[in-house]
Amino acid sequence: MSTQSTPGIDEPGVPDHPSRSDGFVRGLSGLIGGPLGDHATARDRQSGAERRFWTAVRIVLALTCLTLALHWVQKSPCQDGAWVDNKQYTRFCYTDVLALYYAERLHEGAVPYRDHPVEYPVLTGYFMGALGLPVHAVGEGNPQINQGQWFYNLNVLVLGALAVATVAVLLSLRRRRPWDAALFALAPALLITATVNWDLLAIGLGAFGLLAWARSRPVLAGILLGLAGAAKMWPLFILGPILVLAFRTARLRAAFTAIGAAVVTVLAVNLPVAIPEATRDGWKRFFELNTERPIDWGTLWYIGRYLDGKVGDPASMGPFQWLDANIPVLNNLSYVLFGLACLGIGALGLLAPRRPRLGQLAFLVVAAFLIFSKVWSQQFVLWLLPLVVLARPKWGAFLVWQAAEVCYFVAFYGQLLGASTGRPVFPEGVFVLAASLRLTTVVVLCVLVIREILHPERDAVRSTYPDDPDGGVIDGAPDAPWLDRWRSRRTTTDPAPAPPVPTAT
Repeated sequence: MSTQSTPGIDEPGVPDHPSRSDGFVRGLSGLIGGPLGDHATARDRQSGAERRFWTAVRIVLALTCLTLALHWVQKSPCQDGAWVDNKQYTRFCYTDVLALYYAERLHEGAVPYRDHPVEYPVLTGYFMGALGLPVHAVGEGNPQINQGQWFYNLNVLVLGALAVATVAVLLSLRRRRPWDAALFALAPALLITATVNWDLLAIGLGAFGLLAWARSRPVLAGILLGLAGAAKMWPLFILGPILVLAFRTARLRAAFTAIGAAVVTVLAVNLPVAIPEATRDGWKRFFELNTERPIDWGTLWYIGRYLDGKVGDPASMGPFQWLDANIPVLNNLSYVLFGLACLGIGALGLLAPRRPRLGQLAFLVVAAFLIFSKVWSQQFVLWLLPLVVLARPKWGAFLVWQAAEVCYFVAFYGQLLGASTGRPVFPEGVFVLAASLRLTTVVVLCVLVIREILHPERDAVRSTYPDDPDGGVIDGAPDAPWLDRWRSRRTTTDPAPAPPVPTAT
């Protein structure tokens, strides 16, 4: 058996070629002649390279723009706001962005939080107002324009720019692996959910926060992650893995600096709305809604509630049905399970044989939040897209997960149509099956990431980079002395293996 290493797989620092390093892509490449050859192109040479316009970076950015353009086309039947005959469901084009322009009274010039409570964190409310109020002002003087359509298309431009910026950040973080960002650029989930809501605002800010951390700028990283967390709460969870890895490498000063900057930023964004009496009630709506909401469609709890109705005594209330009727208990149980998952991920980050990468732990934390949350909206899949690129840039399991997300998307719109018309499109079990497949594929991705943490030789990123390109001050840092002492103490206290028992000859 040959022991020769394959360039891009076993040699850290060699640019990656997916047709060689990724088993799934390598198999598909057989349809067009096999993996890229050593002399197929000169683009990866450091000197005297042949210069071509269509570099990997430009191709990935162009693919992102193509996906976003196709998304706009897919949503275009709903742009005029004339949602008759449930067109928004039959054409799969519903978007909160257009619906909430009217529901939040932006079309009347209502200022978010002051004139109308908003169900989102404050930076998202600011964003809605910053785009919506100018559209309303223009519309007042030009009654012939469709304000809702203008508002939606303006959001498409800004959110699309944030999506392209996110891909640019991924490309910057993976200069030796530019094709990794194609997972984000070509993701079916991006195609179908990009502007269902304003999640790309938090994703773009969070991506720049990770880039700032990777460039060893903890203050800027904290500010950007704080802004992202003020738009959607989940980017703040990334600070947990930063703290764990900093503790493991005795780089706590940088971690506490980032956390402090994030806290100050969140307070600076929230207090101007939370303190004044005129806006306080509108600001509290987000927290009240999340406290009061029962089990939502497609969650772990929804699946359990459905099974309660199929198993056991129909006259008695199953455990998940009981939780749905006791929301405070449901909330606390969800928080406890997520907290326990975070403790487990923290222990993994501290005690794994080799320090995990930041992208791996960040993906696990956000995925755990979705798994145990009582709300899992269709567009929440976007949260995981940049993180899975950083954590596990392999196409096989990624495409299986994306297929499950597309199946859930179709089933979810069937549920919406059935709820709107009072005539089920298909049995509820079909929707539950789609939700179960989505949940299962996310869990499988978590298991695969954990396996690569425990067996770092399987990690695709570490086959190209010597350590953690997202780590910033953590990248290349040795473990802290306390961990070395713990390992040596554990080694000396482990019982010696028993001598072999002699066998009769």
